[in-house]
Amino acid sequence: MALLVAMMSSFVTPYMATAVNVALPAIGRDFGFNAFSLSWVTTAYLLAAAVSLVPLGRIGDLRGRKRMFVGCTALYTLATLLCAHAPSAALLIVFRALQGIGGGTIWGMGAAIVVAVYPEAERGRALGIIIACVYASQSVGPWLGGLLAEHLGWRSIFITTVPLGAATIALTLWRLRGEWALGRPERFDLPGACIYGAMLVALMYGLTLLPARAGAVLVAAGLAGCAAFVRRENAIPHPVLNIRLFLDNRAFAFSNLAALLNYSATYATAFLLSLYLQYIRGFSADRAGVIIVAQAVVQSASSPFAGRLSDNVEPRFLASAGMALTAAALFLLGTIHETTGVSFIVGTLAVAGLGFGLFSSPNTNAVMSAVPAETYGIASNTLATMRLVGQMLSMGIVTLVLNAYLGSAAITPALRDPFLAATRTSFTALGALCVAGLVASMMRSERAGRRTR
Repeated sequence: MALLVAMMSSFVTPYMATAVNVALPAIGRDFGFNAFSLSWVTTAYLLAAAVSLVPLGRIGDLRGRKRMFVGCTALYTLATLLCAHAPSAALLIVFRALQGIGGGTIWGMGAAIVVAVYPEAERGRALGIIIACVYASQSVGPWLGGLLAEHLGWRSIFITTVPLGAATIALTLWRLRGEWALGRPERFDLPGACIYGAMLVALMYGLTLLPARAGAVLVAAGLAGCAAFVRRENAIPHPVLNIRLFLDNRAFAFSNLAALLNYSATYATAFLLSLYLQYIRGFSADRAGVIIVAQAVVQSASSPFAGRLSDNVEPRFLASAGMALTAAALFLLGTIHETTGVSFIVGTLAVAGLGFGLFSSPNTNAVMSAVPAETYGIASNTLATMRLVGQMLSMGIVTLVLNAYLGSAAITPALRDPFLAATRTSFTALGALCVAGLVASMMRSERAGRRTR
């Protein structure tokens, strides 16, 4: 039952993310968004999720993971309903941020519950099934999102997600037994959580404003906040994030770093290709969705196999091979032009999907096997934070490149060449990040899963 609930929750949030990416041009037409503003429909969700994940994961460890899981799923479902009826662009972005607060923690709490109930020898297989659900939803999302946006309007994407969220809540309350709390009294570090949130907001928002002076100031403030947060968390007995996990545990540290770099390199792919296929190639939203879905289909097919394999093969070799394939695919996408064949794009996305499938399950298994049971919640949410911060960085890099080439102008036929140049530059930069992630993946220690039982 824990696995079933985690599978349902793992389906709903990635589906929404990929479906909304395909619908961005339709949202832009309704609200008059330019490329920079459109990026905030995605960025607002990611930023709110990244800020809330670690603090909510800590509260889940202290007060109960099931309780936190249900609360966050309820918030996500309500915010999704509000997005469907957003009367203005500003409110849509606000509601997307509310979605992020709830949705960011859902996956982490679900994974923590599954890891708590499955023995170590079966953990990789269970995590592989959950991650396969993520990729299955990413397979359905672009296709179904494009279909809904084309024929029923972009708001229907949000409306159709609400019943799944409600069903997940009902099933969890009805059938899932247990609470999975720490079981000893510890105080929650509220000041540390506030510093953490402010640090991430300054860093991520500042990145989107670069190279403007305000962006540089915010990034500097974020880095100063990061130093203050590390000092505080090292000095108190019950931190919101145990920094020692990174300092004393090589496998945990480098597995999280590899995840951060991998998501930084890959997340903006769907965003860029959605704009390229619809603005440059003139494809409809549903046809663009069918093309983009190639990556997620291969990810979904390869992830369970990679998860099972990671129970017996050292994760760094599987994950590093996956990173190498993904880097090659990103560099190939950095060569696209106005008449690039659809078969080339689909084939390249399939290679990226195989690479990501080989990376994600083994890397998740390595992270969760490197920590003791009482920190499963914070460990899974730390990994999820790496994912979301990486996704934020990915969008930030692309936003920065789009600003450099296009400024605040909307994408029109007159700006086709600058947009193509921005797209190629973005994919090349993302490929370089993936190479850095490959190095981090290879630097982790020997198999982590034998450290803790």
